[in-house]
Amino acid sequence: MDYKDRTGQRVKAHKKNADLVVEGGMIVTMAEGQALISNGRVLIRDGIITDIQSRKEKDEGPGIRAEVIDAKDAIVMPGLVNAHTHAAMTLFRGLADDLPLKQWLFEKIFPAEAKFLNPDTVYWGSLLGCLEMIASGTTCIADGYFFQDDTVRAVHESGLRGLIAQGVIDFPAPGAPDPKKNLKLAREFIERWLGFSALITPGMFCHSPVTCSEQTLKGAWEVSRSFDLPLQIHLSETSDEVNEVIRKTGERPVFYLDSLGLIDKGLIAAHAIHLDEREISCLSENGVKIVHVPESNMKLCAGLAPVRDMINGGLTVGLGTDGCSSNNNLDLFCEMDTAAKLSKVYDLDPVGLDAYTVIKMATRWGASVLGLEKEIGTLEPGKKADIIVVDIHQPHLCPVYSPLSAIVYSANGADVKDVIVNGNVLMKNREFTTLDPVEIMEKVKTISSNIRI
Repeated sequence: MDYKDRTGQRVKAHKKNADLVVEGGMIVTMAEGQALISNGRVLIRDGIITDIQSRKEKDEGPGIRAEVIDAKDAIVMPGLVNAHTHAAMTLFRGLADDLPLKQWLFEKIFPAEAKFLNPDTVYWGSLLGCLEMIASGTTCIADGYFFQDDTVRAVHESGLRGLIAQGVIDFPAPGAPDPKKNLKLAREFIERWLGFSALITPGMFCHSPVTCSEQTLKGAWEVSRSFDLPLQIHLSETSDEVNEVIRKTGERPVFYLDSLGLIDKGLIAAHAIHLDEREISCLSENGVKIVHVPESNMKLCAGLAPVRDMINGGLTVGLGTDGCSSNNNLDLFCEMDTAAKLSKVYDLDPVGLDAYTVIKMATRWGASVLGLEKEIGTLEPGKKADIIVVDIHQPHLCPVYSPLSAIVYSANGADVKDVIVNGNVLMKNREFTTLDPVEIMEKVKTISSNIRI
């Protein structure tokens, strides 16, 4: 089977010269119209999937030089896309639980960030976040925070793929004590890292329409567009936020952002809980991408997002975990399970958001949110080899009548045994190949011993 490279040129697949093979298992490609492949094989060369075979079709072998990942008694599927997180917030896991969002943010998290964040702590906190995400099957992330040079360092060392965005807010912030310079610093961040790695894309993250002024929002949009990069933002996360925007502008948040020119295909909006029908239509008509963050929304009692209405309205909806201070984990398997069940309760409809749709949110649609749908999100010849192998030889995964159901309702991140990004093995048989878990966890324990709020 031939495939097309990123330039659209047809390339001959060299089955016998694959340098990595995922052998056996049930292959869930997530490609449109593609049936599950029992006892299959995925061949990879130079980071690209060159062929996907069933046992009935496969030839005598890929060649003796290929590394083999044994996927017997496992599900092989696309790596998960965490489309909204703040990796370094692993530092604050469990620090300020059981509080309303506004109190949690302004009385606990903002002060902790101001006092304890610096390049070194962000680096180690981000490494811990990468470690946790690799361990639970995430292969691509969208991250927004402060001191993001050091998050780039951590993500690069981990081998993950990511959109790493410099946070922008109209308050003195870690690494940006003068709010008047926040856009300048963010632009310099983009310029510094653009083209650094094929796996890492720099960007900008405006905190929210409440914490960023009209001038900041418009400036961030202009900078992002000048580099043809997406802009991330928290949108309509709480009813208080919506009411404050209405009080200040006379418009609901979506229409306020639309008046500034931000409601466009380059915007990634996280949370998007308190939307009315007109706002959903406006977002859909303009190609805005949405990230659903159910566990954080629940924990901070922010509200229930109308996910089914957004999907039925034509919006592309990805899935994210948010940071560990409001979740408290980075496990997208848990997030899939929660998203499916929460939607059933919200809509009082047991079939409103099924397992397959939720997996799409964590794979195909997550890739689309980040603008990477041509590279990742499905397992197909010609796409990047971002693949995970989920061990189903476990008591809580026996029996498996439907692999899709098992992924969403039975599996968890600890069931992931192998992780591949861009053809590179980041975890094999639960052993990390790029990061030292003992060193990272001990370092974060030392850092956390000095954190008090």
